[in-house]
Formats: sequence, C-alpha cells, structure tokens
Amino acid sequence: MRKPKFTFLTFSVYVFLFLIAASWYFVVGVEKASLLELFSRENLQYAGKFFKGLFGVGEDNIAFLSKDSWSEAIKLTVETLQMSIMAIGFSTVVMFLTVLPAARNVADGTLTLSKKWYSFLLFSIIRISYIFSRAIPELVWAMIVIFIFKPGILPGAIALALHNFGILGKLCAEVIEDTDSRPIRNLASAGAGRMQILLYGVLPSVLPQFLTYILYRWEVIMRTTIVVGFVGAGGLGQQFKLSMSFFHYTEITLLLVCYIVLVLIADFLSERSRYFVK
Repeated sequence: MRKPKFTFLTFSVYVFLFLIAASWYFVVGVEKASLLELFSRENLQYAGKFFKGLFGVGEDNIAFLSKDSWSEAIKLTVETLQMSIMAIGFSTVVMFLTVLPAARNVADGTLTLSKKWYSFLLFSIIRISYIFSRAIPELVWAMIVIFIFKPGILPGAIALALHNFGILGKLCAEVIEDTDSRPIRNLASAGAGRMQILLYGVLPSVLPQFLTYILYRWEVIMRTTIVVGFVGAGGLGQQFKLSMSFFHYTEITLLLVCYIVLVLIADFLSERSRYFVK
C-alpha cells in the first residue's frame, strides 16, 4: 500500500489549523478574554439604542425623511463618485505606462524576443514602486497628501490612486506573465516595437482580465472613500465622520444607503462592461 505524499497543500492546511488554534489560545488563554462579555446586558442596551437610532426610533429629526438631507446627501454622493473615478483613472493610466516592463517575461526577453541591458533594472525599480505603493494604507497616503494640499476630493483621489496603483500594477503584470506568448512573439519577430506589442499583442488577450481588476478596484475605492474622508478628503466619508461624532444616527443610515447605491452602480457597470468586452 502506497504511503500518501505530504504535499504543499497538506502542509498549508496544517499550518492554517495551527494558526487558528494558536490565535484562539492567545485570545482566551493569554489575554483571558471572555466572549460572553460581548453579550452583556449593558452592551445589548447600547446596541439596541444604536440600531433604533439608525431607523429613527425616538428621534426628532429623521434625516432620511428630510428633503434637504437627501439633497445634501446626493451632492456628497456625486463628489464621492467623482473622487473614485479620478482615483481609478489616475492609477489605471500609470499602471498602463509601467505594466509592460514590470512583467518578468518582458524583462528577460522571453515574450518580446528582445532583451535590453536595462530591462531587469527597470523591472526591479517598477516592482519596488508597486510594493511601496500598496504597502502604505490609503489612510496614511491621505494624511500625507492632505498635509501637502488643502482638503478636498482631489487630494483624496490622489491618495487612493497612490495605493491602488501598486495593486493594479502587480495584478496586471502577473496577467501578462501568464498570457499566451505565441501571438506576441510573432509580432516581435516581425519587428514590432514595444508600443505596437502592447496595443496589438498584449492588450487584446489581457484586456478582459485587466478590465475585471480595474472595475473591482474601482468598487473597492468607492468603499474606501469613507476612510480617507475621515481625514478631510471630502465626500460621503467626511460627512459620515461628522454624523458619527454628533450621534446623528439617521444621517448615518442615509449615508449608508448612498454608499449601497454607489456600489450597485459599480457592480452594474462591471457586469455590462465584461459583457461588451466578450
């Protein structure tokens, strides 16, 4: 009888189970945390008061029944949409400018049949910039950018673009590395330049996956605007912070509804765009 092989997948499962057990031991055994305290009478009373406030129970001024509140919320929603479009636009443009030399099969010449002396140097610089970009959270980027510029949706968009540029670049570079190289090699052997290879060889085969990643990151950016809004980037996020600070619970409900509408719009556009690309 053959002995089962100890594969990498089996090892990963064991490590995963060990980490779960070790985490719970630290929480319960070392920190002496009691999960039952989360469901104490006092906590349940606070939670009940909060959720009642969200639905306007016992509130005098209910924001989601006010015309002026809806008008202001729609204005902030448009600002948030503008911020997200600018952010994904900035990051996508820079990604397209850097993604080709950031692919390993382009740097070593296996895809383009042409290896330059500076290819690996350029590859290393761009990949390090991707790591640096995505290693710093959006909130930290926003604090840095808003410290330099005045608060507004443009600094917020720049902060979001700086973080997502590295994520998009890494994902799309890996798509190029996994693509079928035969059509692209035919173009390269025929004397096509880098831009021609990108436009006629790489993009037609990778554009559906590029579009999927871009639209997904756009949806993530929409949700992340609430975070950068906490440091003055404008939009729904800044108003959300103010509403939380002044305990205006019905305003929070209204703003959450606006966020849900934005995500639904992004999801609809994502589905339709993939349909047209196919």
